[in-house]
Amino acid sequence: MSRGTPGPWRASPAVRIGLSLSVATGLYGISFGALSVAAGLTFWQTVALSALMFTGGSQFAFIGVLSGGGAGASALGAATMLGVRNAVYGMSMNALLRPRGWRRLLAAHVTIDESNAAASSQTDPLEERRGFWTAGLGVWVLWNAFTVLGALLGNTLGDPARWGLDGAAVAAFLGLLWPRLSAREPVAVAVACALVTALTIPLLPPGVPILVAAVVAAVLGRTRGPRPAAAGPVGAGTGAGA
Repeated sequence: MSRGTPGPWRASPAVRIGLSLSVATGLYGISFGALSVAAGLTFWQTVALSALMFTGGSQFAFIGVLSGGGAGASALGAATMLGVRNAVYGMSMNALLRPRGWRRLLAAHVTIDESNAAASSQTDPLEERRGFWTAGLGVWVLWNAFTVLGALLGNTLGDPARWGLDGAAVAAFLGLLWPRLSAREPVAVAVACALVTALTIPLLPPGVPILVAAVVAAVLGRTRGPRPAAAGPVGAGTGAGA
């Protein structure tokens, strides 16, 4: 797609990715709504948590601590720890989008795993922005809609794993990641991070293993030697690397 002549939204690969992530993640909101009510939150508390906190991992951590008998402060601490990664995403997304006015607040609210992933999977600046907004707004709408449905249904749903909802978001991310593992280096980094995560899950509080894996990925990226410059005239070889 030419950067000078942007194609329609319906033909955009970033929009397709964003919509796919929105549906997969939004469906999982049914699980949150049902589990939140089962943990003791009211219908309106559940709805407000999804609309305002809007970060699935933090929300599940919050109700998980409450359902286990933990105090509100402990639940908030666990949710905050998981939400730290969104601040990291925010720095890169702010540099990418450069939003102004009310869009700056909206962009901050919808900066989540899915919007970051949809934007990062593209190389064209226009497609990066399309991916971010499609995934961010799409997930917000569907996550909250299905949260309402889950909260209304409550315990009648039973175990969310019976419906396969626990694996929907994971499958969507795997489908997004897999095409990018086309060289040895990203495969090695992915394997190292997965191994670190698996080893630290039994040892660290929820949310911390993924942060440790992110640090490992950053360290591996910094310690990688610079690529040799391609020979040729200035302006040649300016394509973005994987």
